[in-house]
Amino acid sequence: MRIKSGVTTRHHKKKKFKLAKGNYSAKRSRWRMVKQQVELSLNRAYMGRKDKKGDFRSLWIERINAACRENGTSYSTFIAGLKKAGVTLNRKMLSEMAVRDASSFKKLVELARA
Repeated sequence: MRIKSGVTTRHHKKKKFKLAKGNYSAKRSRWRMVKQQVELSLNRAYMGRKDKKGDFRSLWIERINAACRENGTSYSTFIAGLKKAGVTLNRKMLSEMAVRDASSFKKLVELARA
């Protein structure tokens, strides 16, 4: 008597179908399409998590640049000045300062100029 893998297969498929819930048309109901779609979706979700980091960095740079322009300098000269002055603040913190605390950001700009 052979042992069939019905229970294991059902469990495996059920997991994939649950992930495919919310997809359009046959991509949530037909096994072959579910397999393909879930694999693609998981791959894109992974890539999206990586892309998000770069997107946020771009946003921070834009905010810093805008604040620098208001204070009469450019982003590149500001960052170069900070490096020469030995200030090791990351772009996330610099952008938070630019948005929330304009006076201290202005002091940083003056420090970068000197």
